[in-house]
Amino acid sequence: MDITDRKILGLVQNKADLQLAEIARHVGISKTACWNRVRRLEEIGVIEGRFTKLNRVLLDLPVVVFLAITVRRHSKEWIKQFQFIIDQYPEIMEVHRLTGDGADYQLKIVCSSIEDYDKLQQELIEKIEFNSMSSHVSLLELKSTTALPISS
Repeated sequence: MDITDRKILGLVQNKADLQLAEIARHVGISKTACWNRVRRLEEIGVIEGRFTKLNRVLLDLPVVVFLAITVRRHSKEWIKQFQFIIDQYPEIMEVHRLTGDGADYQLKIVCSSIEDYDKLQQELIEKIEFNSMSSHVSLLELKSTTALPISS
């Protein structure tokens, strides 16, 4: 990837519906060259998809909870089962395996109410083999972005 590819990525990650002609103009190449670069970036997996960011609050999903989970086992079988379980819940937006003290996994969950979160957590308690769980409710979202810090 060169500087032109990075400029293209910087543009499209912030505005997925940007017209090809506009991208080409911003980076200083022809539409055909730009199209070829975008296609190549898709083919090699740098561009994984395009999406529209929705306002979760206006869609009645104001509650964000971070659920920390500590587990006994870290076997391949446990991880496979855990992956299967979390994939069943669209409310689970992100899951990260962590290092260091504290939790082994951090889940970001979006719900319409604390009651809905409680119901989901109770289901997870029934399905996941774990040592401990700890919930943290977000009071205020100060920053949320999908844009990666691409240097050009």
